[in-house]
Amino acid sequence: MLMSNKGREARLHYMPGTFRVLSNGDHVRCAATGQPIPLDELRYWSVARQEAYSSPELSVKAEGGGDRLGARASCFVPAFDGAGLN
Repeated sequence: MLMSNKGREARLHYMPGTFRVLSNGDHVRCAATGQPIPLDELRYWSVARQEAYSSPELSVKAEGGGDRLGARASCFVPAFDGAGLN
């Protein structure tokens, strides 16, 4: 019997610029808010703390940055649409 990953929380290992799926699912939870983040929308996480965030502001705040920018361990992965490739 095939198992659906819909509605299941995934377990990930966060690395700089990417992540590895440890347990299949369709979302992770924001460490700051508890809100589900669909894997295809996941852009912010902490490699050091192995936590996901739903926004850059929450990621910086979790780093202790408050209003300053430049969270060291947080990672932003921009969406790539292939524009500009020949």
